[in-house]
Amino acid sequence: MKYKVDEEIEGLIVFEPESFFDVRGEYINTYNTVEYGFLGLDFVEDDFSISTKGVLRGLHGDSKTKKFIQCLQGSILLAVADLRGDSPSYLKTRLYAINDRNRKQVLVPEGCINGHLVLSDSCIFSYKQTEIYTGAGNQISVRYDDPWLAIPWRVENPLLSVRDSSAKFLKDMDEECR
Repeated sequence: MKYKVDEEIEGLIVFEPESFFDVRGEYINTYNTVEYGFLGLDFVEDDFSISTKGVLRGLHGDSKTKKFIQCLQGSILLAVADLRGDSPSYLKTRLYAINDRNRKQVLVPEGCINGHLVLSDSCIFSYKQTEIYTGAGNQISVRYDDPWLAIPWRVENPLLSVRDSSAKFLKDMDEECR
């Protein structure tokens, strides 16, 4: 497994696990405490979402949860934005193409929000969390097209949930909510 610490957003790390191929197919070890143990994280929840092309989920996050994200099947465009007011990378965003060929994984630090756009006909998006999800009311939701973040999603009319389509722009939120 190789990894690279992102230079733009503190605490953001991109991993590239090794794939092994033979006549039977492909084998990938996506997480173990020996290789990933240096992170010192205790993941308490694993989640999956299954979506179709054009679905955009997010932007969501909170001040205490770290997420370990990967795309098991298909292809996504993952966006991460730093909402930590005391961070030198406050309001910076990063984009990653993640798919079932490059097998990239991204560790999103607490205080950052993330969202993903499905680029393939379907996808299975997987993430581990360091906190138990207790509902949307305990997270921040930011509009996917927020001009302060200026994320180049490459889609004009994504398929959004009610939660995501009614999310606020950062300028309309109280500073302590961001």
